[in-house]
Amino acid sequence: MCEMLLMQLPTLKIKLNLSDSRNVLLEGEAGKLGCSLPAARKTGTTICGIVFKDGVVLGADTRATEGMVVADKNCSKIHYISPNIYCCGAGTAADTEMTTQIISSNLELHALSTGRLPRVATANRMLKQMLFRYQGYIGAALVLGGVDCNGPHLYSIYPHGSTDKLPYVTMGSGSLAAMAVFEDRYKPDMEEEDAKRLVRDAIAAGIFNDLGSGSNIDLTVITKGNVDYIRPHDEANKKGVRTGDYKYKRGTTAVLSQSVTPLLLEVVNESVQTMDTS
Repeated sequence: MCEMLLMQLPTLKIKLNLSDSRNVLLEGEAGKLGCSLPAARKTGTTICGIVFKDGVVLGADTRATEGMVVADKNCSKIHYISPNIYCCGAGTAADTEMTTQIISSNLELHALSTGRLPRVATANRMLKQMLFRYQGYIGAALVLGGVDCNGPHLYSIYPHGSTDKLPYVTMGSGSLAAMAVFEDRYKPDMEEEDAKRLVRDAIAAGIFNDLGSGSNIDLTVITKGNVDYIRPHDEANKKGVRTGDYKYKRGTTAVLSQSVTPLLLEVVNESVQTMDTS
């Protein structure tokens, strides 16, 4: 958008320290063309993954935010891709949900046509090609992990389509806190319980150091021929107990005046309905 607007502007000599003036000028020209510049959206999540001796451990928090409002305290951010592959999603919740569903559907068709479980590299290629096609307008930052015929694999996938294959990865607004835990305590060929504890502590670091992350910690342990989806694995932010008593004795507040107006009503029909809380 900005490049298109710059081509339509007359040639201007703008100094590097006048970036604010440049932005104001671009916004003014965008208004004349009948369009507006896209606004940055702040999202919050902590997701991560680690490769251990026998497989992969994926972890995520469960807080979904809408601006500064917590929209969901127990959101599932670890998505099913195939029986041997799962994917954590950060960014726009609808984008991560639909992107993983589309790739899961396509991989199921691929598995049916080939007669074998899909490889993690195949899921990675399909995800990165889809995201690259939309040039970042699909706000999905993903951590893809699974075990196939070539062993355990872990990928981080960015919204523009670039990917990394690493032994441990973090994504989301709490990724820096989680990465600090990984870089301090990661060791190659870890045992399963040690890997689960490390991922749990990394997600907890994101929960306690990032306002967009919170609530519970979900884990998924993928090994050859087995998946253990633990939801929730730990409740990091436990709700406190209210200690104060807010009930006051009758007469604490003085009543200056009182008037009663009787209402003559006739009950024609009365029904009781229960609210659906499922």
